[in-house]
Amino acid sequence: MSLAVVFARASLGVTAPLVTVEAHLANGLPAFNIVGLPETTVKEARDRVRSALLNSGFEFPAKRITVNLAPADLPKEGGRFDLPIALAVLAASGQVPADGLGRLEFLGELALPGELRPVRGALPAVLAARDSERQLVLPSGNGDEAGLISPCPALLAPHLLAITAWLRSQGELAAPEPVGPSGDMEAADLSEVIGQEGGKRALEIAAAGEHNLLLLGPPGTGKSMLASRLPGLLPPMTEAEALESAAVRSISGLGLDPSRWLRRPFRQPHHSASAVALVGGGGYPKPGEISLAHHGVLFLDEMTEFERRVLDALREPLETGSVSISRAAHRVTFPARFQLIGAMNPSPCGHYEDGRSRSSSEQILRYLSKVSGPFLDRFDLSVEIPLLPPGELSRPRPPAESSAQVRDRVLAARARQLARAGKSNARLGTAELDRFCPLAREDAVFLEQALHRMKLSIRAWHKLIRVARTIADLADEPQIARSHLIEALGYRAMDKLLHRLQQ
Repeated sequence: MSLAVVFARASLGVTAPLVTVEAHLANGLPAFNIVGLPETTVKEARDRVRSALLNSGFEFPAKRITVNLAPADLPKEGGRFDLPIALAVLAASGQVPADGLGRLEFLGELALPGELRPVRGALPAVLAARDSERQLVLPSGNGDEAGLISPCPALLAPHLLAITAWLRSQGELAAPEPVGPSGDMEAADLSEVIGQEGGKRALEIAAAGEHNLLLLGPPGTGKSMLASRLPGLLPPMTEAEALESAAVRSISGLGLDPSRWLRRPFRQPHHSASAVALVGGGGYPKPGEISLAHHGVLFLDEMTEFERRVLDALREPLETGSVSISRAAHRVTFPARFQLIGAMNPSPCGHYEDGRSRSSSEQILRYLSKVSGPFLDRFDLSVEIPLLPPGELSRPRPPAESSAQVRDRVLAARARQLARAGKSNARLGTAELDRFCPLAREDAVFLEQALHRMKLSIRAWHKLIRVARTIADLADEPQIARSHLIEALGYRAMDKLLHRLQQ
């Protein structure tokens, strides 16, 4: 046979579209050409495949070899096509049987001696192969990712020779070891935070309703400590959510720790991060921090030190839950449903109205204006984290509530939200607010008057109602009461600070 067809999978965002690898051997001067929009690393497969075949004891055909990667308009990148190209050449030259290749898919990068190296984005390929009812052969190094899928359609091989022996029915390939949930799910505990009861309460509300939270306060008051405790308050991920999050890590090339795959991600990028680092991008787009935080928490510490345009790039993903990156040849969409926690100082010197401030009102306003108003409007709650009062550290304290105790209330509140609307309160649309969060006439008038006094937007009106609904859910109250609205208004620390400075 001078023509053989082998199936593989490309990597396009979190999807793995099917690629047909066709190899044709013809008479003429020896040559090896790869067509079908291959990127440089794919073109270099010619040398890797030739060396791997010779070093594995196979004959490299002295013919004119043409390998086509279809569809031709889909960009192909990386070393993932080395193995299917090698097998297509072997099948076309009659060195391995071509029978049965139609129900198989192959991925793997070849080392020059013929060993298989792991590839990026194996998890989406396994999921796609399962949906297509084909069996996928992967390098042994991708076994941890493949083991997350049950039932798993993948087999693992350490070397090209192991695959060719299996195709000749002269050996067996190993199946991935199933990866179950880890018993070690411990995280930083809320009881370790001294004082800051207001911040802890705001954190509980944020966890219960999936609200974005802004922590405002001087340096060293515990803003970062509070933010790092949020994942321990959130409900555990479902298997579907965990697979989506793991797929993003798989295509990012960061690796995957199977023992932690059910933990919600917590990402804390440095303030020098670029817009591409946060949102994603590149010639062959890769996910950014917001996608790596999918179904988890994105924490932006020292928020005023980020470039303004970088923060503004997060505004659309915060609303849509995804980010689309367009290039000339293709468009990629990455998931980005994350909970945002921000932390910042109230002034350039770090203090405000505590007897330590060295900044004028004009300097503070100029400092706060580094973060745009529309971006600040994306936070449902903003709370002040003040310095601890004298004697707080030295006095005896009763045992503080643990994360597990708070999480029990969060889970109960989330269950009420899912039973009522099928989603968390932070995701309720305008029509759903009217249906699920009605206000008494006098309470609506009270809230509108408060908005006018604080000069807040209509967006703030909706956010206040969502937060009040979450507070009512934590109290197991069927309706929003005046007390819930008053508490929700108390979590507008940034608005109050700006209002005082502008008077």
